[in-house]
Amino acid sequence: MIDTSRWGSRQEAHQQSGTRLELLLFQLEQAQLFGINVFKVQEIIPYQPLTRISGSHPLIKGIATLRGKTMPVLDLSQAIGGPPMADPAAGFIIITEYNRSVHGFLIRRVDRIVNSQWDQVQHLPSQLGRNAYITAITLIEPNQIIEILDVEKVLDQVVHASTEVSSALSAQTEAHGAKVLVVDDSAVARNQIRRALEQMGVECTLFEDGLQAREALQAMLAQGTDIPAMYTLIICDIEMPRMDGYQLTTWIRQQPQLHAFYVLLHSSIGGIFNTDMVQRTGANAFVQKYHPDDLARAVLARIGQQEAS
Repeated sequence: MIDTSRWGSRQEAHQQSGTRLELLLFQLEQAQLFGINVFKVQEIIPYQPLTRISGSHPLIKGIATLRGKTMPVLDLSQAIGGPPMADPAAGFIIITEYNRSVHGFLIRRVDRIVNSQWDQVQHLPSQLGRNAYITAITLIEPNQIIEILDVEKVLDQVVHASTEVSSALSAQTEAHGAKVLVVDDSAVARNQIRRALEQMGVECTLFEDGLQAREALQAMLAQGTDIPAMYTLIICDIEMPRMDGYQLTTWIRQQPQLHAFYVLLHSSIGGIFNTDMVQRTGANAFVQKYHPDDLARAVLARIGQQEAS
């Protein structure tokens, strides 16, 4: 069993580096190793009997109550298009928190935790694009491919996050015509942000990681574009392959032409440490994923600042 007692200190080191990645590795019904970020994992427990709920989604194998919290438990193998767990009682449950909600995932076997860096993680090569639920890959010794799951996409099959902005916010016309850049490695997350902000008349330009966004910004700067004047802000995920949100923010602050460019970090990882990292990297604000009204308020607040200046 994985020792989780030091995850707090690991998170502290992650905060300081801004690029460090620790993956919990596990197997489903095949030999392939999958990974998810350690900091999304609350606990790993042996399988326990689940309470079946009539009419629930086919991927939900039941409800578990742990430490006073009730949560759905999904068959992760089936959720990513594989066979259902043949013998769930012989497996484990990974308890995770994504986008402000707690879920359990049935898995076959826990492997270990490995250390990496976000710039060592790559997008899934096109020839391996058969699995739409893999957001990226990385290598570990001895040259073994780890497939990193897009958990937001997995969960979107069962719990469709609302992208509806409340009428009181969408009716505020000051956002109409605003342009924002959106950087997120999850296609589900990018589209959630776009759908929410388009209700307010905001135009979104989407990028799938920090490196792609940086290259686009570099090209605009080379053309003489006044980016802070053209775009209201950049909304940036933190955990992304090739270049994470902390690295991108640091790069932005190093460019004299982007000194005033507003950076909003947007991540499913909550916690007080993000406040510290906003200050360390020079970002302007942080909003935890995912609630459309929270995002809308953050954009409107930035527009208000621009109009007041």
